[in-house]
Formats: sequence, structure tokens, C-alpha cells
Amino acid sequence: MIEILKGRRSIRKYLDMEIESEKTDLLKKAILLAPSSKSNKPLEFIFVDEKKKILELSNSKKFGSAFLKTAPLAVVIVGDENKSDVWIEDASIAAIILQLTGESIGLKSCWIQIRNRIQNDEVTSEEHVRKTLNIPDNLRILSIIAMGYPDEIKEPYKEETLNYSIIKKNNY
Repeated sequence: MIEILKGRRSIRKYLDMEIESEKTDLLKKAILLAPSSKSNKPLEFIFVDEKKKILELSNSKKFGSAFLKTAPLAVVIVGDENKSDVWIEDASIAAIILQLTGESIGLKSCWIQIRNRIQNDEVTSEEHVRKTLNIPDNLRILSIIAMGYPDEIKEPYKEETLNYSIIKKNNY
């Protein structure tokens, strides 16, 4: 697991290469196994692999989502805040499990924050994604995870650069 964590970097350039269905199935299984508070399971996931929809989703934010257009897969993570007051935490856990599972099978990823972001001066990022994918009004959108085979290389983190001084024991 430590090697997976060291190698997981945010990748924003992807090869024009489809993700095999076996790998997509593993990603789906992983997020369905993600824990949630009190096992409420307030989340839903939208796997988007249609180029036209991915292109539209790449316009979800004023800054920071354009790179999505090169990804062969976008996973939109939504939650029902009426089912759980900690849907954001549950969705965050599912998102990182998705990313780490992808890493373990040779895929790279990048988190695109949607909640509390804007597309432009009149439209929020959530409104844009909701309209693009016909997401019901009772669901909130946390993020989009871009996934694919990398078209850029980033060096893994090195253990000697870890800042152990931020870890305290028993007291601050």
C-alpha cells in the first residue's frame, strides 16, 4: 500500500486509450465497498465514458477542469444529504478508494472539486454538472474523478521528503 500511495500523483494528461471493461468493473466494485457512516450508503456514482459528455463536463469549472477532456473516464460522485449529514466525508472516502484502486491497476487520476465551485459568474459547477447529466435536484455533487492511462510522468513521492514533524504523539 505504501508504494501505491507514493506513486499516486494527480495526472492531468491521458492517452487516447479506452479503459478495459474488467478494470472499470473493478473500479465499480471498489466504490461499492467503500465504507459510509452508519452504513447509510448515501452515495451514487455516474461513470461517464462518452466523449461528448466528458467534453461538456470539462467545462464545469471556471478554472481547473479543462484537462478532463483528455480522460477516457470521468466518475461523478454524488450524495444525498437527506440520507446522511456526513455525505461529504463518505463521498471523499469513496473518491480516494476509487483513485487508489485505479492506481493499483495501472490507471492514473485527478480529483476535480465541484461542490462550492463556479462555472461562471451565473452558474455553479454543481448546476452545470447536474444539467449535463440530468442529476436529480435532491442529490449533491462532490467531485469528478478523471481517470485513464497517463500521458505524463510524475516521479513518485520520496520517503526522505516526508515531514514527520507534523505528527504528534499523545498531545500537541
